[in-house]
Amino acid sequence: MLNDKLKNYAHLHLLVFIAGFTAILGQLISIEAVSLVWYRMLIALVFMAIYVYFSKANIRIPLKSIRNLSFAGVVIALHWITFFAAIKVSNISITLAMFSTGAFFASFIEPLVYRRKLISYEIVFGVLVIIGVFIITQSELHYLLGIILGIISAFLSSLFAVLNGKFLEKHSATTISFYEFISGVVFISIYLFFSGKGFSPEFFVLHLSDIIYLLILASVCTAYAFIASVYVMRYISPFTVVLTYNLEPIYGIILAVIIFPEKEKMSNNFYIGAAIIISVVVLNGILKNRRKNRMKRIASS
Repeated sequence: MLNDKLKNYAHLHLLVFIAGFTAILGQLISIEAVSLVWYRMLIALVFMAIYVYFSKANIRIPLKSIRNLSFAGVVIALHWITFFAAIKVSNISITLAMFSTGAFFASFIEPLVYRRKLISYEIVFGVLVIIGVFIITQSELHYLLGIILGIISAFLSSLFAVLNGKFLEKHSATTISFYEFISGVVFISIYLFFSGKGFSPEFFVLHLSDIIYLLILASVCTAYAFIASVYVMRYISPFTVVLTYNLEPIYGIILAVIIFPEKEKMSNNFYIGAAIIISVVVLNGILKNRRKNRMKRIASS
């Protein structure tokens, strides 16, 4: 029993490591962000369709639900585009540090979606996150565009996560992702078609290294990571999963410094600001879990 639990925890950390490695692939793939995300979602959709077929998953849902999921699919597509664009114009460390601000945005989005009051300590944490971003910006002003794109990506990621939380009340994770991937591909395809930036013969000519990295990104870092995370949550509490995923920026930044030592060399202010942001994210998760357990005890008494 203990060995099984350890295996699941090890599996969870592997998934977080894979999530951190996504940023590395974004740096390695030479094509621009919009095309990168189009290929990622399309290839991942193929893998997801294969999974749906062989697992015989029931993905029939009402048209209204499809519309809602389609909107979320556009949000996740824009999140990935701004995420990889931030990497292209700055670096991995900046992007992942800004991505950590997502917990700050979620603290304000959740009360609106779930119609609950704002928790007082979330406001304090929000101020601390702003301070962390300010400290980073002071020494890394030449990465301002990357900082802005990273923050936009974090906001979109939080919006997507909160929306999916609502969708999971009615639909399976497989169904949600399947329709979101379809809408994401359609959305980007329409943009590429009307902007004239895609679907030329050159668009489909990729370097062999890009093809390999895209296949890894779509299969291991997207389709597999999604299916495996759903599996892990059967044996590990959602809180532990969410809290562990907050380590993604740490894993990603460490990997980036090892693989791209020159490009990822940052100032002391960056690491101070990043430490503040990531610490707030982890502490926020711990306090939320304690609050949830306290509310359960009150309800059961």
